[in-house]
Parts: sequence; C-alpha cells; structure tokens
Amino acid sequence: MDLDVLFVGTAGSAPSARRGLPATLVRRGGDRLLFDCGEGTQRQLVRSTGLVELEEIFITHFHADHVLGLPGMLKTFSLRQRERALTVYGPRGLRALFRTLQPIVGRVTFDVELVELEPNDELSRDGYRIAAYATDHGVTALGYALVEEPRPGAFDPERAQQLGVAPGPDFGRLQDGQTVNGVTPDQVMGEARRGRRVVIAGDTAPCEMTRLVAFEADLLVHEATFLDEEADRAAETRHSTAAQAGELAAAAGVNMLALTHISPRYGGKEVRDEARAAFENTVVPRDFDRIEIPFPERGEAELVKFSEQELVQ
Repeated sequence: MDLDVLFVGTAGSAPSARRGLPATLVRRGGDRLLFDCGEGTQRQLVRSTGLVELEEIFITHFHADHVLGLPGMLKTFSLRQRERALTVYGPRGLRALFRTLQPIVGRVTFDVELVELEPNDELSRDGYRIAAYATDHGVTALGYALVEEPRPGAFDPERAQQLGVAPGPDFGRLQDGQTVNGVTPDQVMGEARRGRRVVIAGDTAPCEMTRLVAFEADLLVHEATFLDEEADRAAETRHSTAAQAGELAAAAGVNMLALTHISPRYGGKEVRDEARAAFENTVVPRDFDRIEIPFPERGEAELVKFSEQELVQ
C-alpha cells in the first residue's frame, strides 16, 4: 500500500514566489486527504497532480491562510458538475465559518457535509484511522495523525508444510486467520508488524500533545515560522522556531521531520540547519516535493524533490 505526503503549499502566512499558502495532500492507496486549503490551493493541485476529486478535507484552524482556498475549490468542483458528496472536517466553529462563506460559495451541485471534531476524536478508515488532537496556537486548533492498523506477521510457508499443510488455498486460509487441519495461524505467522504513522501538526507552538501523538512516528510535519533569534515573537504568536521543532522531533523519536509554514524572510536552508542541530533527519520541502513512506521493513521515509519538468501545463 503506497503512502506519501505531497506538499502543495509550504509558505507561512504570506506566499512567496516559490511557496504557496498551506496545504498538504496525503495519498494512501486510492485515498486522497487534503489538510488545510490556503488561497490558491486548487491551482497548486492543478499544476502538480491535477485537481483530484477530493472526498475529505481536514482544516487545522480558521486563520485566513489555511481556509481561503475553500470557496474557489468548491465552486470549481461545482462547475465540473460534481455529484459526489464532499466532507470537510475541522475544529469547533467550522459550521459558523461556512455560514460566513455561503454568500461567496453560493449553490453547488453536490452535498458538503461539515463535521466538527473535538480533540481525541478518531475517524475509522479501511486499514487506518485519523485522530484529531489539540494543539497550541492561541485559537481553537487541531493537529491530525494518520495511524495505520498493525499488519499480520510474515507467513512461513516452510513451517506450514512441516506441519502438514499443502501449498495452495490452505496457505491463504491460514493467512486469513483460519485454522487448517489443526494448524493455527499463530503457528505459521510471525509477530504482527506495526503500521505507519504520519502526524500533521498545523500551526502551533511546541506542545506536549504533539510529542505524545508523534511518538516514533514515521513522519512529523511541523511548522517552523521563525528562527531561534525570534523566539520571543514565536511565543507571542503561538508559533514555533525551527530549533523548537527539531527538539520536539528528537524528544518524540520520530523517523523524519518535515518543516513547513516557512516565512518569506527565509530561504529554507537556514531553517533546516537550525533544526538539524537538534534533529539530524530534518527536511524543508518546497512546493510539490513529496515524502514517500514505505513500510518499516522496506526502508525509511524519503524526500523526493519536484522537477519543473513535472509541472502540468
């Protein structure tokens, strides 16, 4: 099952020539989950993957740089005569936000379901769940964790044959958890293998809940709006410095840290270097870069840089 994270927009509160406003697309198998939808997100998607028929959008909080792309995207879907329902998730206040946006959005050709989540709410999906948790941004805000279910252990065909099970359909029954000719699955299956975990923190000051939720995660996507020299400004606005994000990633024991919400005042390298002083496996993706996350036994997460040749014309 493929799993990757596409960085649709990596800027902070204001876009730059090379960074769009916040939006992150998580792709798992055939599922496409968009986290935040800053101004221009639909164009960013058109330029990279194409404007996919999203079914679920997750909003971390309601600051303008994270939500103003929603009206245009909904209208474009409607102009394409979309009929499938779209569900938007977010913290308390989501319905009030959409009441405000209604005169702009107008009528659309499909149902928009609004679901307000509380911290610790979980959404079950096929083989994984999405957990919401409280972050620290001075307003009601959520981070999200995609957590895969444990997978069955590896099947040992030689052991199965030694126990008298013939190759063929009976092998499949054992792997499905059935007992065959007195042979139980636990006799021929290895220990359960952990699933993958991706945490998207959104805008937040460093907080203990992110450390707990991201414990040993394959990937933590965390903001780094400031460098350490502006730590006072970061604290005042409930944002994080790159150093703080690196320290949090180290404390959580994550595999990889990806820094986003990059201010136009920085190029990216200085942000990465500051975080790496605390956590070496730190990357600062640019728009349209992606991180591929294989199953743990197949390797570690890898940043794949975007090439201009890949742009959709």
